[in-house]
Amino acid sequence: MRALLFKLSAKRLFNNQSSLRFFCNTVSDVVIHPSAIVHPNAVLGQGVSIGPFCTVGSSVKLRNGCRLHPGSHVFGNTQLGERCVLMTGAIVGDEIPGRTVLGCNNVIGHHAVVGVKCQDMKYKSGDECFLDVGDNNEIREYASIHRSSKSSDTTVIGNNNLIMGSCHIAHDCKVGNNVILANNTLLAGHVVVEDYAHTAGAVVVHQFCHIGSFTFIGGGSVIAQDVPKYMMVAGERAQLRGLNLEGLRRHGFTVAEIRSLRTAYQKIFMPADANSSGFEARLAEVELHDKLAHIPAVCSMVQSIRDSFREKRRGICKFRHWNSS
Repeated sequence: MRALLFKLSAKRLFNNQSSLRFFCNTVSDVVIHPSAIVHPNAVLGQGVSIGPFCTVGSSVKLRNGCRLHPGSHVFGNTQLGERCVLMTGAIVGDEIPGRTVLGCNNVIGHHAVVGVKCQDMKYKSGDECFLDVGDNNEIREYASIHRSSKSSDTTVIGNNNLIMGSCHIAHDCKVGNNVILANNTLLAGHVVVEDYAHTAGAVVVHQFCHIGSFTFIGGGSVIAQDVPKYMMVAGERAQLRGLNLEGLRRHGFTVAEIRSLRTAYQKIFMPADANSSGFEARLAEVELHDKLAHIPAVCSMVQSIRDSFREKRRGICKFRHWNSS
């Protein structure tokens, strides 16, 4: 019975099974399992391999060397760059207006869902929505990445990222390069994650928050405000816990740079007398310091803090006042 239903559905999709056989035979080095459903209008590059029970829609483009493992599916206006791999159960793209584009050498894990309609109630049926993914990303099992919520925006994933199992990246997020999101990290809509940020497991990030570059977020944290560059936060309502010193060392920051960042951090967040001056005055003191003001990393950190207090931003995670007593 199942075999009969499969044949009927294939006939409905193609209206002519001979067109599928012709298409397969005219593409060099392409391997398509007989049980796969590949629309004759799909564009397949050289060396593409499509396994059993896969589906490839009419507007799909698979570049050279793409591999679809059994039971994986590509729908809608979707383009996969060279040497992309879809593991069993993976779904990329959706039959809605807009586009999903993946660069080269991306791995989409088992039962991951990438480039489907967002979960934003403001999305209007029929609106175009977009997802752009760069190169060399590993998106592990059961992760989900949604398209944008409106035609004027795009969900963006950069290059060389590791998105571990069961992570969620919602509509209109912007994830940079070399980011690590550990298992069950959940990004709400419009979140920005800058390069080399790293989350531990079970992290939740509120919509519109910014996660600065080279930051580390401790496991189980709830991020309700921005995390400035180079910092480490943790907690059910995350608080600043100092600089991400280990991360800075691993990524080649010099001893002098780290020392300068520590000095600046202490002046801003750990004044000897918490009542001596306000937060704005302490920021200005670092900006005018005869040595710190000339260290690019320090200037970048201070600017990251200031940017978090601009209009429509959420401010930075809370910090504790420490003093010499």
